[in-house]
Amino acid sequence: MSKVNDMVKCLCPDGVEYRDLHEIAIIRAGRDYKHLGKGTIPVYGSGGVMTYVDNFTYDKPTVLLPRKGSIGNVFYVDEPFWNVDTIFYTEINESIVMPRFFYHVMLSRHIERLSTSNAARPALTKKVLDKVRVPVPPMEIQQEIVCVLDSFAELEAELEARRAQYAHYRNALIDGIASESMPLSKLAQIGTGSRDTKDAVSDGEFVFYARGVDSLRLDEYDFDETAVITAGDGAGVGRVFHFVEGKYALHQRAYRMAPDEEKLYSRFFYHVLNARFYDYIMANCVSSSVSSIRRKMLDNFPVPIPSLEEQHRIAGILDKFDALVNDISQGLPAEIEARRKQYAYYRDKLLSFKEKVA
Repeated sequence: MSKVNDMVKCLCPDGVEYRDLHEIAIIRAGRDYKHLGKGTIPVYGSGGVMTYVDNFTYDKPTVLLPRKGSIGNVFYVDEPFWNVDTIFYTEINESIVMPRFFYHVMLSRHIERLSTSNAARPALTKKVLDKVRVPVPPMEIQQEIVCVLDSFAELEAELEARRAQYAHYRNALIDGIASESMPLSKLAQIGTGSRDTKDAVSDGEFVFYARGVDSLRLDEYDFDETAVITAGDGAGVGRVFHFVEGKYALHQRAYRMAPDEEKLYSRFFYHVLNARFYDYIMANCVSSSVSSIRRKMLDNFPVPIPSLEEQHRIAGILDKFDALVNDISQGLPAEIEARRKQYAYYRDKLLSFKEKVA
C-alpha cells in the first residue's frame, strides 16, 4: 500500500482525474437466451451463472453490473458469455482504464445504494450507473492496485474450485443413471408453509426455513417429517435447498417436498435437485429473469427412479464426497471472511483518491 501511495504522490501530485462511468465504458443491456442451444458458454443474470449455451453476447474482458434483483453483485468476466436482462455488460475503453481495475472500483462504489426502486424489487438504471464517478489514475498505478487487490481472491478461488469439482462429479454420476423418470407429484408430497419472516424469533426452539441460505428460528413448528425445502421466489430460486429431518416451520413462499420413501430415497432426491432443478426451471419458465416458481413446475419435475438399492448407493457416494469437500474446507470459511474484510478495507483505502481539480 505504501508503494501505491508513493506512486500517487509522484505521478499525481495534484490529485487523480475522475470521470463519469459513461466516459470510460458503454453499458449494454442483456437479452433472452431461450432460442440458443446448450453449450459451454455461461449465461449471467444478476445472481451469477444461470446455465450454459452455444453462443455469446460479448467476448472481451468486461464488468457486469446488475439491473435488477441482486443489485449488489458485480462480476468480472474475461471469457465469452451471454447476459440476460437482469444484468448489464460494459464495453470498456482499455486505453483509459484496465478492466480489472474498473471491476475493483465498481465494487468499492457500493452501487446497491443507488437503487431506483423499493426494497422488495431493487433496480438500477443505465442513467444512474452512467453517472457513477470513476477514478482514472495512470496505468502504472492501476496495475499495482490490481496486483494488491487480486491477491485477496486466491483463497476463495481455491474453495470455489473444490466445490465446482464436487458439482461436476455429482452431475456426471446422476446424468449417468440409466432409468425411467417419473414426475415429482407421483413421488412426494408438495406444499408451502404459512409463515412470514416477521414471525421469526431470535432464540426459537424450532428451525424456520424461509427462502434464503440461512434459516431462522420459531417457537412453533408446522411439519415433522423428512423433506427437502426450496425457495419459491427471490434470488435463491433453483439454487437453495435444505434437507430437513424432524420438526420445522416453513415460510409461505418456500416449498416442502416430502418423498415417499418406498419409491424415492430422500437423500438421493436431494442430490438430484441440486444437480438438475435449476436447469429445469430455466428451461420451462416464461421469463429469462425468473424470480419465482409455480407449483406446476415442481409437480412436473422429472425424477430418475432407479431401484431403491441403487438410489441408496448413489446417495451414499455423494454424501461421502460432500462430507469430504466440507472437511477439506473446514476452517476456510472463517479465513475467507477475514480475507473479504481485509480486501474491502484495502480496496476502499487504495481507491479513495484526492480528486484533481480541473
